[in-house]
Amino acid sequence: MTSADDAQPIRPVYIVSGGVGASGELLTRTVLAQFAGIRTPLTVWPHTHDPRQIQEVVARAAQENALIVHTLVKPDLRRRLIEEAAAVHLTSVDLVGPLMDHLAATLQTEPLGQPGRYRTLFNSYFKRVEAIEFAVNHDDGKRVEDLIRAEIVLLGVSRVGKTPLSIYLSLQGWKVANIPLVSEMPLPAELADVPRERVVGLTIEPQQLLIHRRHRQRHLGIAEGAYADRQAVVEEIRAANHLFYSAGYAVVDITDKPIETSSEEVIAVVTGRLAADTAL
Repeated sequence: MTSADDAQPIRPVYIVSGGVGASGELLTRTVLAQFAGIRTPLTVWPHTHDPRQIQEVVARAAQENALIVHTLVKPDLRRRLIEEAAAVHLTSVDLVGPLMDHLAATLQTEPLGQPGRYRTLFNSYFKRVEAIEFAVNHDDGKRVEDLIRAEIVLLGVSRVGKTPLSIYLSLQGWKVANIPLVSEMPLPAELADVPRERVVGLTIEPQQLLIHRRHRQRHLGIAEGAYADRQAVVEEIRAANHLFYSAGYAVVDITDKPIETSSEEVIAVVTGRLAADTAL
């Protein structure tokens, strides 16, 4: 059996696209996954729109003896790439042309030949996927270095519901980061760069937070201590609320609310504060 360390590099693959190249890259990686122990360098050449770019791609591919995989939807560019690759004895694989020609004949209509049309038509879907990835990558204070990219930043103590609310908001297309409030641990300096209109503090009644924490304590076998001590929890929430109001952050109380309601309130306060700020 060949281990990952023993994998042998092979000729590179150039993926040429009139759009961003996501479809060609995904299909190529899907196929490559069937070949164990093979390391294949992939280079995506996106936004290829004119013959000069075709010449550059073929010239570079010839230097590396690369395999060219393309998803060009413009017939003239596709034909040009196939001809120029053949002229220098390079293999090119057309992922789009044969299917498009077949569909054109079957449907008895000519294709539009517009690169990136799929992404344009399904932009809302791609936005949700990007938002979900952002929420996962910026959960629980991770990757604070690009916190400025967040559309919403949630702050709150442990078990207040930051993560599930972040994921739920991301399903609606919002890029959300969340940061835990931990006693005697300063907030990341990067938070100061985020417009305060985008920051929302989550609060909850102490008794409900105690129920959540004691459930987690039993589930994980956490030793008893301040984590689920009523007085400590009350003080923790008081300190969090003081921070929110001192910094001028919006506050959403999630006590006894379904996640749908909390989500609507977060969106309402963020959009409302941003609109008010724009109007000034």
